Amino acid sequence: MDPAAQRRLKAISGHLRSSPVDDRESQLAAGATAGEFVHGQGYSVSLPEKLQNGKWNVYRSARAPLKLVARYPQQPDIATLHDNFEYAVDTFRDYKFLGTRVRPDGTVGEYKWMTYGETGTSRSAVGSGLIYHGIPKGASIGLYFINRPEWIVVDHACSAFSYVSVPLYDTLGPDAVSYIVNHAAVHVIFCVPQTLSTILSFLSQMPTVRMIVVVGGIEDNIPSVPSPDVKIITYSKLHDQGYNNLQPFSPPKPEDVATICYTSGTTGTPKGAVLTHANLIANAAGSSLGIKFYPSDTYISYLPLAHIYERVNQISLAHFGVAVGFYQGDNLKLVDDMTILRPTLFASVPRLYNRIYAGIMNAVKQSGGLREKLFNAAYNAKMQAISNGKAPSPMWDRLVFNKIKARLGGRVRFMSSGASPLSPDIMNFLRICFGGQVFEGYGMTETSCVISIMDDGDNLTGHVGSPNPSCEIKLVDVPEMNYTSDDQPYPRGEICVRGPIIFQGYYKDDVQTKEVIDDDGWLHTGDIGLWLPGGRLKIIDRKKNIFKLAQGEYIAPEKIENVYAKCKFVSQCFIYGDSFNSYLVAIVAVEHDVLKSWAESEGVKVASNPT
Repeated sequence: MDPAAQRRLKAISGHLRSSPVDDRESQLAAGATAGEFVHGQGYSVSLPEKLQNGKWNVYRSARAPLKLVARYPQQPDIATLHDNFEYAVDTFRDYKFLGTRVRPDGTVGEYKWMTYGETGTSRSAVGSGLIYHGIPKGASIGLYFINRPEWIVVDHACSAFSYVSVPLYDTLGPDAVSYIVNHAAVHVIFCVPQTLSTILSFLSQMPTVRMIVVVGGIEDNIPSVPSPDVKIITYSKLHDQGYNNLQPFSPPKPEDVATICYTSGTTGTPKGAVLTHANLIANAAGSSLGIKFYPSDTYISYLPLAHIYERVNQISLAHFGVAVGFYQGDNLKLVDDMTILRPTLFASVPRLYNRIYAGIMNAVKQSGGLREKLFNAAYNAKMQAISNGKAPSPMWDRLVFNKIKARLGGRVRFMSSGASPLSPDIMNFLRICFGGQVFEGYGMTETSCVISIMDDGDNLTGHVGSPNPSCEIKLVDVPEMNYTSDDQPYPRGEICVRGPIIFQGYYKDDVQTKEVIDDDGWLHTGDIGLWLPGGRLKIIDRKKNIFKLAQGEYIAPEKIENVYAKCKFVSQCFIYGDSFNSYLVAIVAVEHDVLKSWAESEGVKVASNPT
C-alpha cells in the first residue's frame, strides 16, 4: 500500500468508534499519563518560572504539562504550512474542500465545490505562474479582497513556493494600503475588479509593485496600466500560464516567514507582525488538541481572512479534511448562506452572536401567548439541566429549539467566539438554543492566534479557558492598578505569554518589538487577567486602556462599554473622556430592528425613511 493510501486509511480509521470491550478481556486499566492525571485535577498545571525563587506562577495546559506542543503529535513531520497542505491533499484528495455560491457572472446559486486534489493543482498553477512572471523566491505577495476560494489557493501557493503572504484589509483606505505595500515591499497584489481602480489611483506611490492580478476579472475589461514597469493580468490567465509551465515546489523551512499580518492602524501607523511557519503550525497543533474536527464537517468562512483568527482556523480545518464554504460577501445575507450550506462548524465574534440573540428573543416576544411561555419553559429546563451537569431532555429540542437551529442550517455542533469578550448570558443562550459545543477563546496576532480556549465539557461561563498547549502563561504584577499575583482569592496581573507561538517581532521595528517581548522571551499582552479555580483564565481589564478624569478618578472605558453592550437596543458603544473634564461621553449605535419592534409595541409610529 502506498504511503498516501496508508495516511488516508489512518486518518479515516481515527474517526471510527472503538469496538466494545470484550467481557473476557482483563479488567486492568492502563495507568494515566501525566497529562491525564493533571487534567483530572484541573485544566492547568502551575510550574515555577525559576527554581531558585520557589514561586509557582507559570501555568501550562493539563494536556501538555511537561513539554509545549510545537507540532501535531500524530504527524510530527508537518513543520510548515506547505507540509500541512500536502498532508491534506494526500489524505483527503477526493473530499470537497472549497465551495462558493457566487458564479462568474455574479449571480448566486447552489454551492459548487473544488476538492482537495483540485485545490492542490490550482495552488501549483498559481505559484508556477508567479515564477513564470519572474517573481523571486521570498517576495511579498499582497491579498486585497474578501474571502473566496482564490484567497486560500493563493495563500497555499505562497507556502509551496516560499513567498510571504501579506493580507490587506478590504476596508482599509488608500493611505493605509499604500503604507503596508511599501513597508512590506509587496511585489504582487491580488485584487478584485472592485478594488482595482483604487490600486491604480495610487500605483505611482508604490514603486515595489511589479504585477497586479485581478481575481474574477475578464481579460477584455482589464484597463491599461499607467506604469510601464507594472503588469496587469487576470487570475485565470495567470493560472493557465502556470499550469502550462509547472515548476517544482520550493518548500520553506519552519523558521522562514510565512506571513506579515498588519494591525488595522486605528491607533497609529500599522504594525506588521512577522509570523513563521513554525509559529502557525504550533498554534494550530496546540489549539486543536482538545477539539475534534472530521472530514464530514462543513465550515462557513465569513470572518476576514486578513485576521489571524480566520487564518489559523483555515490551517486546522485543512489538516482535518473539513469542507469550507464561503459566504457570498454580504454579512446581511450570511444566514441565507448558512441555510443553504448547513455548516457543522461556526466561528464568529460577539457582535454577531449578540445580533442573533436579539433577533431570536425579539421574535419570541412578538409571538406572545403560549409560544412565548413554551420557549421560556424549554429554556429554563435546559438551563437547569446543563447547570446540574445533566443531559437535557430531547423533547425541548423537538418542541422549540430545532426551529431555532434551522436558522443556522440546523447542523451546527461547534461554535467558537473570539476577538472580544462574550457575555455569559449570550454563551448560555447559544448552548441552550443551538446545542453542541460553544467555546470562547483568547488570542492575538502576536501569538499566532490562540492563547487560551475553553475545554470541552467545561460549563462555567465568563472565562477564556486554559492555556493553549503550545504556550505557557504567567500573570505579572501591575502595582499602579493594584493587581498582584498574590491577590486573594484569585491571582491577578498582566497576562504574559511564552512559547513557540510567539511572533518574531514587528517588521522593521525593533523598538516596538522590545516594548512587548522582554529578555526572557515573555510577550506582554497589556491585558489584565486572573486565575479561576482549576487554572482557567479570566480577562478583567486592559493595562493601558485607562485614563484619569479631572477629579482624579481612573476610568476603564472598556468595562463601561461592555455593560452598555449587554442592552438589546445597543449595537456598538464607544466611551471617551480626558483629564480636562469631570464627565464621560458615550457614542451609541442602536440596533434598528430591535428599536423598531419596541416602538411598534409601544404604539410609537416609525418613519419609513428616517432622517
